[in-house]
Amino acid sequence: MEPQDTADAADGIADDGTLSAAPQAVAGLPAGARRVADRLAALGVRGAVRALPEPAPTAVTAAAQLGVDVGAIANSLVFDADGTPLLVLTSGAHRADVVRLAALVGAARVRRASPEFVRSHTGQPIGGVAPVGHPHPLRTLVDVDLSRFPQVWAAGGHPHYVFPTTYDELLRVTVGEAAEVGEGAAGPA
Repeated sequence: MEPQDTADAADGIADDGTLSAAPQAVAGLPAGARRVADRLAALGVRGAVRALPEPAPTAVTAAAQLGVDVGAIANSLVFDADGTPLLVLTSGAHRADVVRLAALVGAARVRRASPEFVRSHTGQPIGGVAPVGHPHPLRTLVDVDLSRFPQVWAAGGHPHYVFPTTYDELLRVTVGEAAEVGEGAAGPA
């Protein structure tokens, strides 16, 4: 599925589908989305945080509202890896494999984090966790499957907000590690 035409300058996407240098429009954003927009701007991210018409707590709902392939949605999932937060940016096309994640990070056990654990480590609610804008940096794995898409969309710190980015930009701004994180992916190297 091809992305819908997003020529509106507020999107941060140029007519040709590339990220434009649109300024972050932070006025009127909820506090969480504003913190994310400010952090993205400080990191030199060119795509602006934008509102969706409806909340998008899942990759499927976000993809439907954006008119993109569900695989181009970068789900920000927080896991509890032996008591330490682990942020996994996984393609919306599949689920993260907790056994694989444990092997990748050398943890005895990795499990989905509770809403309280997520909020305490990210400052953001489940369904709106952004790759950045957390109180402290989190170890981050970035799904290599996201590299198939020239543009991906990530949550903007609130379930109603997203921003466009690229796989390489996600690696850069999160200081993340590229990894195969999905169920059925090849094993860790």
